[in-house]
Amino acid sequence: MTARAVRERPLRIGLLTYKGNPYCGGQGVYVRHLSRELARLGHTVEVIGAQPYPVLDEHPGLTLTELPSLDLYRQPDPFRTPARHEYRDWVDALEVAAMWTGGFPEPLTFSLRARRHLAARRGAFDVIHDNQTLGYGLLGGARALGAPLVTTIHHPVTVDRRLELAAAAAEGWKRRLSVRRWYGFTRMQQRVARRLPSVLTVSGSSRQEIVDDLGVRPDRVHVVPIGADTELFAPDPAVPEVPGRIVTTSSADVPLKGLVYLVEALAKARAERPEAHLVVVGKRPEEGPVAAAMERYGLADGAVEFVKGISDAELAALVRGAQVACVPSLYEGFSLPAAEAMATGTPLLATTGGAIPEVAGQDGETCLAVPPGDAGALAAGLVRLLGDPGLRTRLGAAGRERILSRFTWERAARGTVERYRAAMDAGASASAASRPLPRPPAEAAPAVAERA
Repeated sequence: MTARAVRERPLRIGLLTYKGNPYCGGQGVYVRHLSRELARLGHTVEVIGAQPYPVLDEHPGLTLTELPSLDLYRQPDPFRTPARHEYRDWVDALEVAAMWTGGFPEPLTFSLRARRHLAARRGAFDVIHDNQTLGYGLLGGARALGAPLVTTIHHPVTVDRRLELAAAAAEGWKRRLSVRRWYGFTRMQQRVARRLPSVLTVSGSSRQEIVDDLGVRPDRVHVVPIGADTELFAPDPAVPEVPGRIVTTSSADVPLKGLVYLVEALAKARAERPEAHLVVVGKRPEEGPVAAAMERYGLADGAVEFVKGISDAELAALVRGAQVACVPSLYEGFSLPAAEAMATGTPLLATTGGAIPEVAGQDGETCLAVPPGDAGALAAGLVRLLGDPGLRTRLGAAGRERILSRFTWERAARGTVERYRAAMDAGASASAASRPLPRPPAEAAPAVAERA
């Protein structure tokens, strides 16, 4: 086999994800689409995940191995106490103890289970790819895991921690203490990240946050942008626009998503565009800042609608019918909702928080861009887009072209494979360097002495 053939041979990839729900959060979406595109490139991909288990597309060479936790946060009984017969080992006991004391144990306990699983299957994979677990169990390199490790960090969770602590400042010391305890696992993630040989991330903004917040050496962090499913999220002239529809994907209970500012902006915009209404892809809050803002501005009865549990096809249809897609986040490590909206040809109004400008492009060219946390600027953007069909058409077309040229899952998969092969080469070089030099044959010793 030639050196080129060895270099280009299909890989056996173990893709780890401690949380794989594709309908809640970007990690499950990442695993689903990346695994599919890696398989399409001819590689064998085994996704190893815990509850909620990933939902994968059907493709030869793509399989799911379930590595169950105790699933302590499942609905409808989150923070449950397991029955005695559910405990299998000390890792289960650790998981429950951490939950009882207000912590979030899943990154640590999944990493310990994954380490044990991989050690028992040494040689099954050419490379291990961890999707932001960053647990102690994944340290030790190929000797411990059986193959070189590559880790994706979408963005440091320390950013979420900072923003939640700021939001909790007005709620008293008990709330702040609770937030600090919940995010206690970020200390582990900082320690682990600094010891990783190869880190992937999805944007230049996230790369800088990883260097600054986690202390990872810059030469170890590599940007491989992700993308949208441009076949599913595509324009469809047969779908009519719904007058005044604004759509966003947001978690109301996550401050960094900025939904409360969009609710306030909607109230302001309706003074000039009374047909304006918001569809939020996410769970309706029963309490908290978003629920309070809806009540305060009189938007609770129809002006804001929440939908959840919809399929990708239903999401694409919802976005196509909108006159405006909005990303009001205070910070994003990439922003899949922005990429998907742009791919459908729906005009985008977005903040400049985090990596969003890297995805959305220039204000007035491929989107309208406003400062994060500015409800007035969001309102002005909504009014402008809702009142200008020509601007909507121009931004929508330019936005789709940007996504097609820069942010597709096939491009993401090819870039990821390049990092896999680089990690494998580095591992092979390190292994060769650590191997003892061969001793000269015994009969050669006299000749060496004579030459000396």
